[in-house]
Amino acid sequence: MYIDGEGVSQDDKQAFFWFQKAAEQGNADAQFNLGIMYDKGRGITQDDKQAFHWFQKAAEQGDASAQYNLGVMYETGQGVPQDYKKAFYYFKKSAKQGYAEAQFNLGIMYYNGQVIRTNDIKAYALILLAQTNGYDASETIDIIKSEMTSRQIKRAQKLADKCYDSDYKNCGDLFK
Repeated sequence: MYIDGEGVSQDDKQAFFWFQKAAEQGNADAQFNLGIMYDKGRGITQDDKQAFHWFQKAAEQGDASAQYNLGVMYETGQGVPQDYKKAFYYFKKSAKQGYAEAQFNLGIMYYNGQVIRTNDIKAYALILLAQTNGYDASETIDIIKSEMTSRQIKRAQKLADKCYDSDYKNCGDLFK
């Protein structure tokens, strides 16, 4: 309400106040929003450690957006020591829930061989999923596709389609 000014005047301090009350009672959405407020310095002084704390609370409850944000924080070393393994872990948790940005970042990690062995099929499949979920990945898709055989492309497309059509319940080894 206060964060967007829906039905009331937009007020970051009031939004922070109410998000904090709900977050302390275990509300995952409020925990995520509190993390965003600390991350961006909205209604409170910017604080990476507090952002991480609240994202982690929401992520523990399965919030895909919070899991993605933890992945970004670990990948970039924002408020925590840089740790690609932990970034991979959180991107994977978020990507399994259909979060497009996490699917893209996980695909890039497979493509670059960060933390795991390079795997163009998984990279391409994940980036196709990200695009299907609204992430503009057309340039990246073209680059990866240009390095693959037609057989690999078909395997990746089949893997992505099977995963998407099963609502991420039948993804083979895509998330292993």
